[in-house]
Amino acid sequence: MTTVRARFAPSPTGDLHIGGARTALFNWLLARHTKGAFILRIEDTDVARSTQESIQVILDAMTWLGLDWDEGPFYQTERLFLYREMADQLVAKGKAYPCYCLPEELEAKREAAMKAGLKPKYDRTCLQRKASPSDRPFAIRFFSPDEGKTVVEDLIQGRVEFDNSELDDLIILRSDGLPTYNFSVVVDDVTMNITHVIRGNDHLNNTPRQIQIYQALGHPLPEFGHVPMILGPDKKKLSKRHGAQSVMEYQKMGYLPQAVVNYLVRLGWSYGDQEEFTLRELIEKFTLETVGKAAAAINPGKLDWLNSQYIKKMEPDELIQKVLPFIEAKGHQVTDRDLLKKAILSLRERSKTLVEMAELSEFYFCEEIVYDEEAAKKFLKSESMPIFEEIIGSLSREAILKKESNHLLIQRLSESRGEPLVKIAQPLRVALTGRTVSPPIDEVMEALGKERVIQRLRKTMEYIAKSEIRISKSETNPKSK
Repeated sequence: MTTVRARFAPSPTGDLHIGGARTALFNWLLARHTKGAFILRIEDTDVARSTQESIQVILDAMTWLGLDWDEGPFYQTERLFLYREMADQLVAKGKAYPCYCLPEELEAKREAAMKAGLKPKYDRTCLQRKASPSDRPFAIRFFSPDEGKTVVEDLIQGRVEFDNSELDDLIILRSDGLPTYNFSVVVDDVTMNITHVIRGNDHLNNTPRQIQIYQALGHPLPEFGHVPMILGPDKKKLSKRHGAQSVMEYQKMGYLPQAVVNYLVRLGWSYGDQEEFTLRELIEKFTLETVGKAAAAINPGKLDWLNSQYIKKMEPDELIQKVLPFIEAKGHQVTDRDLLKKAILSLRERSKTLVEMAELSEFYFCEEIVYDEEAAKKFLKSESMPIFEEIIGSLSREAILKKESNHLLIQRLSESRGEPLVKIAQPLRVALTGRTVSPPIDEVMEALGKERVIQRLRKTMEYIAKSEIRISKSETNPKSK
């Protein structure tokens, strides 16, 4: 049985987008499932648009997703001699020929064909040339057969037939020595012994041309599989209006790589009704037979849900390592690891992303609490002062704060004052967090610790006192209104 050799071959003309990442993932899973090899190739012959920065972004995105490669990365610009050598072989076999036509001549031929209502195919002027112009550079064209059909036995799309009369004598080597896509990809796949070419459905129309080149070179065909496109939630072509497209955008938005991998694999592949997969499960269960033919639509809500599940299940120390850079990016230098751990544990059940977790955790690490204006107006009033004084007195007698004792304290206050629990808990919550929504306040108190809680309550009491003075002055001096 032939060992599977799959590849991912991005062009470094921008970031790695989710469509490309999913293609890479499917190839990687195929290789890992079959215990084959996964090859990374950088198709950088578009020298005007390819950049080293884009190459690095692609490598970083692949590494972040955990898609390690067994061979490569290979660069097409380091293999130019191979394309020239293979092109010369085709010319020697009569399967290709030099083309001396200038760009303006080709454009004139195209316009004339269009006006005559004909398909703008090359008219093979140079195939008929008796003499070669010595003063002109030349490209190499592939001699495409005119009759019959080229058949693609696609692993995903099924059998697809193309009339050879519709195919052109495409240029395979430009006059500057650079290969065109359809030629370089065949040479690379042949010389790298690629057995499976799994790529986006937008490449299906290129496949008959490539099959003809394989046949002309005398090499066996790989297995082809064209995965469906990814659409926006509105079932239209994915674009910027649909939100993040780049893999590294997802990283910046606080998604975990495990969640993104799980999300991407479910865009076009399924295993029953199962939604969550470990990497081991994906490798074990992935096959091309269960990749669908229809285009898949992104679902941001599904990614949020998946990410929240991975956050909940992640080991605390690993989660801390993941979220800490996002907290530091907000200007907080966290030195108290115990506080950090307690803060993260109190938030992991309610956070969809690491960014959201970092935002929700800010009150833990602030030197000064900024009160939400509406919350302060509603809950930070003079009637809260006795509550805070009693809490400070009780906490002063405690060595350390524990969630259970904190809860009992709030409950006793509620009972002794004959007030609903919320009348105690909400002013306390706003005093400690600045907000009306937070993790359970008894957990917040334990995480902050005795000194911080007492300090924040005292500052809140100062804030209330100053607010009362301002209100009093305003009431006695109508002109200040």
